[in-house]
Amino acid sequence: MTSRYGRKASEKVHKALHERNEGTLKSGASGKKVTSRKQAIAIGLAEARREGGKVPAKKKTSAGRKG
Repeated sequence: MTSRYGRKASEKVHKALHERNEGTLKSGASGKKVTSRKQAIAIGLAEARREGGKVPAKKKTSAGRKG
């Protein structure tokens, strides 16, 4: 079975988590300091995805659906 995430994804997430621990990781949209571990991982995966790394597509949300 092949791995779900590639090396670039791993490196980007590692870098984002390191920046978060140092307190230098900023959110792209608002520019606020990121303190959440989950958000740091999401930022790392988004960067890897942008650079063509092996990362699964983002999950689709049902927020826009009318019930």
